[in-house]
Amino acid sequence: MQSIRKTILLLTLGLTLFAGASSVWAQDAEPTDAAAEEAAAETTPGDGGMNVLGMFKAGGLAMYPLLFLSTSAFGLVIYNFMMIREKVFLRPDLVEQIKPVMGNLQFDKARQICDENPSVVTNIIYSGLDRVDPDNFDPEAIKEAMEESSTEELAGPFVMINYLSLIATLSPMVGLLGTVSGMVKAFKSIEQQGMGNPQGLASNISEALITTASGLIVAIPAMFFFFFFKNKYGKIASSVSKLVGDVFFEMLRGLRRHGQ
Repeated sequence: MQSIRKTILLLTLGLTLFAGASSVWAQDAEPTDAAAEEAAAETTPGDGGMNVLGMFKAGGLAMYPLLFLSTSAFGLVIYNFMMIREKVFLRPDLVEQIKPVMGNLQFDKARQICDENPSVVTNIIYSGLDRVDPDNFDPEAIKEAMEESSTEELAGPFVMINYLSLIATLSPMVGLLGTVSGMVKAFKSIEQQGMGNPQGLASNISEALITTASGLIVAIPAMFFFFFFKNKYGKIASSVSKLVGDVFFEMLRGLRRHGQ
């Protein structure tokens, strides 16, 4: 599981760097002289808007952190789709093998099954088995160990879900920062040139609106997937607790049968 996580995070980082480098390269590759820009504008008078690269350039510096946030959100969605699955967390087939073993108080065999089949459930059970003391058997100590391990095992994956909430919160704020920047430029243009340069004024207002829209475009899907994965993860966590509880109950039944 750890190797899969590292691979996905590296791919996400690589995709982010590639996208940022491509945008910068594309921006540098555009004609920079005024005649070329006027010619490009004249060739597309009826397109009713601009392409994605044009909007990115018109959005100003705020578009670069928004690009990073959007790419990170995409990577996190892919990551969570791969990791937040019942197959990764729940192993009911292994639990069915462990329950009769625990019922017969064969703790070494149960520990071997958990060790050979690592998963969230088996890791929690293994932590409880580590507290088994044949000379002073204490079921409460085993239960506490399982609860402690359950908190640790289930807290880690939820961090990756919370990052989507962070992106959903930061994106509109970055967009608002770009909006303020664009409006400041617009009023500065009015101060310096009056209302005689509507093209420059429109460019600054366009920057403000583009960054606002871009921030919302990133934030809305991120917030949707945050709640989607949060609800899905809550159901899986409940199932994990139930399976671990079944194993512990089977151990208690075995203790009663053996008179301990």
